[in-house]
Amino acid sequence: MIAVLGECVADAFAEHGPGPERPQEAGSRPDAQAGELTLRVHAGGGPANTAVALARLGTPTRFLGRLSGDVFGRLFRDRLASSGVDLTACVDAAEPSTLAVASLDERGQAAYGFHAEGAADWAWTSAELASRDLGGASCLHTGSLALVRQPGRDAVEAFAAGAASRGATVSIDPNVRPSLAPREAYDVPRWCAFADILKLSDDDLAFLAPDEPVERVCDTWHAAGAPLVIVTRGGAGALVSLNGARTEVAAPRVTVVDTVGAGDAFTAGLLHRLGDRGLLGGRLDGLDLETAADAAAFAARVAALTCAVAGADPPWARDLDDRATA
Repeated sequence: MIAVLGECVADAFAEHGPGPERPQEAGSRPDAQAGELTLRVHAGGGPANTAVALARLGTPTRFLGRLSGDVFGRLFRDRLASSGVDLTACVDAAEPSTLAVASLDERGQAAYGFHAEGAADWAWTSAELASRDLGGASCLHTGSLALVRQPGRDAVEAFAAGAASRGATVSIDPNVRPSLAPREAYDVPRWCAFADILKLSDDDLAFLAPDEPVERVCDTWHAAGAPLVIVTRGGAGALVSLNGARTEVAAPRVTVVDTVGAGDAFTAGLLHRLGDRGLLGGRLDGLDLETAADAAAFAARVAALTCAVAGADPPWARDLDDRATA
């Protein structure tokens, strides 16, 4: 089993357009009716997306999240449970859910504006996490905003470090959000002391280590303790770096609808493949570069299939043969 710790986010996609026809009030001008902004809301959040994708691929998955009792919290529960994710380690939170309003550019890339102050996702306490049951998980995946947002980030980091000390493989995806956390909040070298897998995008890397060669950055993080570093590059594939030995994998060609959730799906595909090979549950001592590249190539395929549909809708195991990639 793989445990995933982190946030759920309500992703609201804005659609502009005229409002519906309404009867005109007496004395009003015909042109007084205002247009409206319609929001289509989907359950998202990097860690939650990863948990959903893992479960759909067939990996037993337990999600550790603080789920609000508001309308968005119910949406999160329904999505996670319907995908087969175990929610027994979640907290029923009194705080509201995090809301992100997204817009898509012509390439299908999403930009987000967050409404996150005082949200349930960042309020983890050490006592709450100490009472969470990992159920003998071979791997704990975390990262994103739960690992950098106050007041709970220190508790999340300590919990992840504790999981590593108990023999679980620890996976981290920084998934940076500059509008919500400054660069100094992403203390990747410190995380590498207990993380075995560090997966990030080229955009993340540009924010965390601007103007530095990727090979040098990877070697710095290896020296800090992380054996496997993977940098995803969208349609250009991914760089795989295992203790300084490096290779690249290609991304399958698909017609991109949008890229929402693609990075999270990549993480899920990577962990699923490594777990399927019996390599999780320690510091990846049995992993070689060829096997790491195979896992990354499988992950790239899962990510590509996610890009081929709207929203963070990762494939089920049965879809891997049904959704065509070239």
